[in-house]
Amino acid sequence: MPVLVVLIVFSLSFYVYYRVKAYRSNKPVEKQWISAKASIALGLFVASFGLNQLFLNRSTITLIVGIVFLLIGFGSSWAGFRAYKHYLPQVVKEAQK
Repeated sequence: MPVLVVLIVFSLSFYVYYRVKAYRSNKPVEKQWISAKASIALGLFVASFGLNQLFLNRSTITLIVGIVFLLIGFGSSWAGFRAYKHYLPQVVKEAQK
């Protein structure tokens, strides 16, 4: 499915973008906040890759791998979103200093 391929490419490119941006940041809380965004993007990448695997082939191994990738991807995105919400007020305070 071309839509999933586009989503895979976009999420991977956002992951690389945020990872480089976090590496260049000098502020420690901002670095954690940007890393949380990178974790969300990586989770979406893994989940969309797993979803793509579910549509490609119909073998048992492919279904198991696709479901595992979906679970790991959504778990990583959820954890990244929680970290993003946790660090957001701290980043605002750090920026005001």
